[in-house]
Amino acid sequence: MKTAKDYLDEANQSVTKLAAKEAIEQHGKGGIFIDVRDSSAIAESGTIAGALRIPRGFIEFAADDNTPFHNEALKKEADIYLVCAAGGMAALAGKTLKDMGYESVTNVGGFSDWKDAGGPTES
Repeated sequence: MKTAKDYLDEANQSVTKLAAKEAIEQHGKGGIFIDVRDSSAIAESGTIAGALRIPRGFIEFAADDNTPFHNEALKKEADIYLVCAAGGMAALAGKTLKDMGYESVTNVGGFSDWKDAGGPTES
């Protein structure tokens, strides 16, 4: 039987992790940034400027072009950067996207690291 740690370990092995400063360098170069936290967490702290807001529990529906909930911004060949509170949910969401055929998925970790590194933010 798998544990939460097993799922997280698999996700971290599958999804590239990028330090906040490196992720900030990628911001604005055509990639898609997605905040996978729930809306109340984003309302409290803000998010990455221009980031899509797709909760972890909804990512499969937003990423699947066969559902009525598909987010048209999500393209399988796009560079996708995921953020959450600490990096765990971003890793899990990233593994899901890779399993769904998304080619370039990166975990940029926690939003507080982004903000502390001087990354652009919005409310």
